[in-house]
Amino acid sequence: MRSPPTHRGQSAPFVWEGGEVRAYKEQDGTFRSVTRQELTGEEHGQGTSLRYFEVGPGGHTTLERHEHTHVVVAIRGSGSALVVDRVLPLAPHDIVFVPSWGWHQFRAARDEPLGFLCAVVLDRDRPVLPRAEDLAVLRRDPVIAAFIRV
Repeated sequence: MRSPPTHRGQSAPFVWEGGEVRAYKEQDGTFRSVTRQELTGEEHGQGTSLRYFEVGPGGHTTLERHEHTHVVVAIRGSGSALVVDRVLPLAPHDIVFVPSWGWHQFRAARDEPLGFLCAVVLDRDRPVLPRAEDLAVLRRDPVIAAFIRV
């Protein structure tokens, strides 16, 4: 039996060996210009997955929430993130913790991509998208209203 990889070098900047760069949620229209690479998974026995997401210039992830938490580490470019009720600037090496059931969305700056590592548990629930009443509550804050994309 072959053991799981213990090292994954980069084959190109922000592209790791042994992983496929995939368009993320391209069909549902809630993301814009986002790719994902699975870097670790169940083969390592940790119960977690480490993924690399890259949001293209001006792009964004889905506005969503769910029970599982995220730890996000920005490693490329710049942008911002809505986390629960705050819009935070993001630069390389910034760390963001997304709590259980916290609304979140990531956006890249207009002129450069935003790349980040995202650690989650393997056994996780499906994201919940905002309903009209959720959006109304979020939009009470003018900073959040100007930030979110749905």
